[in-house]
Amino acid sequence: MNLALFDLDHTLIPIDSDHEWGEFLVRTGAVDGAAFRRRNDEFFIQYQTGTLDPVVYLEFALSTLAGFPRARLDQMHAQFMEEVIEPALRPAARALLQRHQDNGDLVAIVTATNRFVTEPIARALGVEHLIAALPQQDAHGEITGQLLGTPTHGAGKVSHTHAWLASMGKALGDFERSHFYSDSHNDLPLMSVVTDPVATNPNAVLTAHATRHGWPILHLFND
Repeated sequence: MNLALFDLDHTLIPIDSDHEWGEFLVRTGAVDGAAFRRRNDEFFIQYQTGTLDPVVYLEFALSTLAGFPRARLDQMHAQFMEEVIEPALRPAARALLQRHQDNGDLVAIVTATNRFVTEPIARALGVEHLIAALPQQDAHGEITGQLLGTPTHGAGKVSHTHAWLASMGKALGDFERSHFYSDSHNDLPLMSVVTDPVATNPNAVLTAHATRHGWPILHLFND
C-alpha cells in the first residue's frame, strides 16, 4: 500500500472553498457584506502571497461560524454544496482519486481550510480521511469559535499528517511511495517530505520550484 495525500482548494477543486464560503455568506445576506468581504479578500491575498497568519485567519473564520446555530449552519452548508461546490467537482479530479483508491493506496485530503467547510466536500469526492483545521464544539455540537490544536497550514500539515498516521499505527516511512498533490508553495513543507510530490495546477512560485527540482507538474483543469 502506498500513501496518496491531496490538498483540496485549487488542487482537487478549481476554487478556494474557504474564500467561496465567505462569498456565499455575503451573497445570502448572512453577514455584513462590505466589512466581511473586505476581510475575507485580505486574508485570501495573504494566503496567495504566503504571508497569512493561519491562527488569525481561523479566529476570523471560526468566530463567524459561531454566530449561527449548528442546525442553521448545516442548512447553509447544504445550500453551499449545491450552488457552489457540486458545480466545481471535475471528472479529472475524481479520476485521479479513483486511480489511487483502485491501487489500494491510503488516500487523504490535507487542507488548511476548517473541517466544517471541507468535510462534506471530502465526502462528495469519496475520500474517507480528512486532515483539516478543527473547530471546537461544545457538548451540544455548537461551534464555539475557537480552534482545537494547531492550524493545518504549512509545516502544520506535516505534523498533523504524522499524528494522523500514528493514530493508525503507521509512519510516513512505512510507505514505499508517498504522494502529495498541491497547487501552492504554502505546501512545500509537506511536499518536501514525501517521495512523490506533484505540483498540481500550480501557482507561479510552486511551478518555478517544481521545475528546479524536477517534480512533475499536473494540470487537472482547463478553466
